[in-house]
Amino acid sequence: MLISNLNNFVKTVIAKKIAASIFSLIIFLVFAQYASAQVNYNQRDDQYRLLGLKRAKEAYEVARAEYERQKSLFEKGLIAQVELNNARNRYADSEVNYQQSLLAVLFEKQYVSVARAVKFQSKEGRRRVRVQLANTSGGSAEFRKLVNLDDELFRSLQPDIINDVYVSLLNDQNTIISNPYERKIEELQFGKPVELQFELLQDLDAVTVSITYGNGAQRTPKIFLQKDSSVNKVILQSEQFSQEAELGGSATFTLSLELFSGVNNTFKLEVVNLPQQITRYFTDPGSQARLSQFKFTESSNTRRAALQVFLPDRPSDQVVMDKPIPFYVLVVPQEQAQSFGAANGKVWAPEEIEKLNAGFIRLELVPAGKGKLLVRAPQLFFTNKAGQSVSFNLEVINEGTRRLDNVLVQVDPPMNWEKNIEPSVISALSIAEEKRMAISVKPPDDVSAGRYEVRVRTTALSDNQPVIAEDKTFTIEIQSETNLWGITLITLLVLGLVLGIVVFGVRLSRR
Repeated sequence: MLISNLNNFVKTVIAKKIAASIFSLIIFLVFAQYASAQVNYNQRDDQYRLLGLKRAKEAYEVARAEYERQKSLFEKGLIAQVELNNARNRYADSEVNYQQSLLAVLFEKQYVSVARAVKFQSKEGRRRVRVQLANTSGGSAEFRKLVNLDDELFRSLQPDIINDVYVSLLNDQNTIISNPYERKIEELQFGKPVELQFELLQDLDAVTVSITYGNGAQRTPKIFLQKDSSVNKVILQSEQFSQEAELGGSATFTLSLELFSGVNNTFKLEVVNLPQQITRYFTDPGSQARLSQFKFTESSNTRRAALQVFLPDRPSDQVVMDKPIPFYVLVVPQEQAQSFGAANGKVWAPEEIEKLNAGFIRLELVPAGKGKLLVRAPQLFFTNKAGQSVSFNLEVINEGTRRLDNVLVQVDPPMNWEKNIEPSVISALSIAEEKRMAISVKPPDDVSAGRYEVRVRTTALSDNQPVIAEDKTFTIEIQSETNLWGITLITLLVLGLVLGIVVFGVRLSRR
């Protein structure tokens, strides 16, 4: 009886343990099913990625707890290897899903901003830009606070680092204007900005910064370039840095001024090393008003001005024909203008100009000129007889600003007339020099009476360019030969007639 009761008690205990095991297994299966359901994709997770991350994290924690529980049961021999493998697979799937959701949120929150963009001029005179880029994602503390992320997993994904950042500069037509065309930043860490330098292939004050990073995210902010305030000068440029101008004429140099200063905005224009015989002043290209000082505004860091120079009528020791005259245009800050004005007339060396720490540009003026040929004749009408020569003089004058060479006079008389020119060619005629040329023409003996024209053309060379003077036309009247016997006879007849009338009148009065 005692043995029978003991057996029944043992059977009851074993039955209870088996029932407990079955109940535990059912509970585990429910948790597994719940974990598996949590791993399933929710289509709204792509729209609300932070909520999807929370969902994935909870599913991951449930799957991990289930795997630990299944592992403990397997070690006690209560479940088979297949069930443990299934739990491990569900755990691995939920972990991958969790990491993917975390990466999606991290990539969505990545942000690269342009901290600074400073335009400056290199020593070689080229325009360059310093662009400072910063990783402003700042998501590590925020994400941990929102979803209570695991530090080890969170750090393994490097949320504070944006990889493969590509940067280039564009103009308004989306054309790359930077050299190199594109720069790459391997890693852009949060709190550690990176500065890149580009050369501008097109001089602009505002550019578009093209930024591509992470998994293909792109930003193209258009920014206004700052000026390097540490330079404190104005940079000058001129398309017509070297010009020719005739003596007595003028030339205009168009200047582009760009401010690189955060200290001063009022400057004065000065010209040095230009001879005093050359008049000069600055003008505004738009209003044509004369400029001596100018001021940059906050909305514009660029200005335009024009330098007009006027050459004397005659060359001198300092203004030599065809000899370049180098000079400098300086933009001096207002506080230096008074001390600089006391040095007028000084010839500045390039080293001295560079030490001024002011904006300057080297220009060049080449005095040039052109000869102008003037021909004067004191008389243009002559009366002559057949067979007799007619002589007249021409005065040849150089009224231009360059020497004339090979002055040639050509006479075009009527057919069969003879001509003579002395001298036939003047080898050189200096500025304002005057020379006389003698010309004679002789008609043939049998020329008919009447008026004839003789055309005189004068040409020369000025700097191997032809110079033609105004043609002169001389009129020669040829008179017919006079018959002396006939005139004498007619005279005698007239005298006889007059004498007869007188005698007849006297006799008639006496009667």
